[in-house]
Amino acid sequence: MQRERKEKSFVKKPIYEGGANAMRAFVKKHLKYPKEAFNNKIEGTVYLKYTIDYQGNVIDTHIISGLGHGCDEEAERIVKMLKFKVPKNRKIKVTFHKNIQIHFRLPKRKVIPEKSQISYTIVPSQKEKEKAPKRSSGKSHSYTISY
Repeated sequence: MQRERKEKSFVKKPIYEGGANAMRAFVKKHLKYPKEAFNNKIEGTVYLKYTIDYQGNVIDTHIISGLGHGCDEEAERIVKMLKFKVPKNRKIKVTFHKNIQIHFRLPKRKVIPEKSQISYTIVPSQKEKEKAPKRSSGKSHSYTISY
């Protein structure tokens, strides 16, 4: 006869649907780089502490270490959008505290070389037109080199 396994913890912790990778994807999708931080070329990480209620909603955020220039407010806005799944804890309403890091990195500029183009136009001078036989209609030639 097998023994029943006991649960490892008395209070079950909230989890984000899909795990840490899904949470990172959510943050990346909803992150809007603040204009002030973008104009001042501010990069870095905002460290936050947040509180999750018994229903899985983020009810409070606190900046541990911030960047300013609108990055702190943007990080708080994103964290408050998170929704967690909280397992039943024997009818006890428990609040949980967690930490998160939100990274602000300036988008890398892709340098696309413009197509360079050189154009040459050869037009005969007035003297050459006079010397040229009458059958020549004074045509000009054009060469275009693209690279």
